[in-house]
Amino acid sequence: MKQIDGIPSLILCALFWSTGGILVKLVDWNPFAIAAIRSLIAGIFIAITIKGAPLFRIKKEDSTTDPKGTACLWAAGICYSLTMILYVSANKLTTAANTILLQYTNPVYIILFGPLMLGEKNRKSDYLAALGVTAGMILFFSDGLESGNQTGNILAACSGLTFGFTTLFMRKQQIYGCSSAHSFMIAHILTLAAGIPFMISAGMPSAKSCAGLVLLGIFQMGIPSVTYSLGIKRVRALTASFITMLEPLMNPVWVIIFAGEYPSVKCAAGGALILGTIAARAVFQHKSARTRN
Repeated sequence: MKQIDGIPSLILCALFWSTGGILVKLVDWNPFAIAAIRSLIAGIFIAITIKGAPLFRIKKEDSTTDPKGTACLWAAGICYSLTMILYVSANKLTTAANTILLQYTNPVYIILFGPLMLGEKNRKSDYLAALGVTAGMILFFSDGLESGNQTGNILAACSGLTFGFTTLFMRKQQIYGCSSAHSFMIAHILTLAAGIPFMISAGMPSAKSCAGLVLLGIFQMGIPSVTYSLGIKRVRALTASFITMLEPLMNPVWVIIFAGEYPSVKCAAGGALILGTIAARAVFQHKSARTRN
């Protein structure tokens, strides 16, 4: 039942994440500077929402530092910050389709390391779902896939690795009773720090760009950070990974609504395959759980 309770939060997270493709068009500024200011606004939004400053260490009951919990807190924050930075870097060097496809290889790392780090055993339906989702992603992005710049592709693949470990560490830190919202705030602080030189060299953004930055910070980063933190408490890491794959699927929907551009047949077929696979896995595992009970 807890699994089902966390799913709506993760769906909301994916929906808000997906607004980035449309909102970033409002901002005419350096991509790294955009990432920095977006993180600044998102961090402030999260702090206001959870009514507190970020935690930089996890304490035991006797108020001493829990080294394992603190390491997990920081590992999640560092991994997510690297994911954002690697994504922006890869996008500058290779195609958007290559970047997104390689970033969403993250379930592979969760399948490999989830049982070891979290004790969450994989099922046959997980492996089948991973194959179905991978096939759907390739079909979904096939129109835009190119060999691309090798360095950009490597950076995008690395973002898939760090994204996978973000999910693993955020799931693991639930053991220590710490909300992953704190890891998100650490990630945003690190991303802001990394982007300061680019902000200085980029100069002042226009009024339109400033409005876009506020929207990006709140809607594309702030709200998803909070909803993801709520969802990951109740959902297996691999399930969270599959659900957040709704993010790239929603991008064409926003383009249809706001730009009137329709996706290709292959894109639509790939999206349908991904959604169908995720839904079939959820139904199968829910029925299996009911049978065991």
